[in-house]
Amino acid sequence: MDRVETKVTRVDPKSFKDVELSFAVQLIKDQEVVAFPTETVYGLGANALNSSATDKIFLAKNRPSDNPLIVHISNLDMLHQLTDEVPEKVKPLMKNFWPGPLTILFKKRINVPDSVTCGQPTVAVRMPSHPIAHKLIELSNLPIAAPSANLSGRPSPTTADHVLEDMQNRIKCIIDGGSCSIGLESTVIDVFREYDSICVPFLCYKKIHCAVFCLF
Repeated sequence: MDRVETKVTRVDPKSFKDVELSFAVQLIKDQEVVAFPTETVYGLGANALNSSATDKIFLAKNRPSDNPLIVHISNLDMLHQLTDEVPEKVKPLMKNFWPGPLTILFKKRINVPDSVTCGQPTVAVRMPSHPIAHKLIELSNLPIAAPSANLSGRPSPTTADHVLEDMQNRIKCIIDGGSCSIGLESTVIDVFREYDSICVPFLCYKKIHCAVFCLF
């Protein structure tokens, strides 16, 4: 891939103005890739509805083409750009854990590129709680596909310095929002299987079970 200049933009997640994200927002709109902080790990994001943009994620990461991407949204209207069906049984999960480190699989709409889902009929979606991630998606007004911002096979990054080690001269922008608060990938739940068929690195099964059966 061609070498590019990588700009690191320092943003204080506790106090920042929209204009501080303007460079990154424009890159997303221009179908480029941006690294940004979330509460879990740093993500490597691009417009989830544009296949040429998401292809750049796979190229920057050296990511296998059969490994689907998680799509990040800032509001429920964006969810309806990705799926036509929100099962009743997941609404308690969305209510209790969004925004937050929970990824849910939905049946995808036809407009979601196969490069995002790797040809699967479902799309993985979450709503991050990190203020920078949330605002980047909101200002871009686009759902953002974003796996962890590392070369495939390397540890998931929890600081901008970690991202720079792998992504310098591979992407045009890294938003430095400090350390991630959780440091683990999000919990993933497949609503089309039993609820014990999940990957749970952070949220515990008991909490999810309680949310599903409205016992909170």
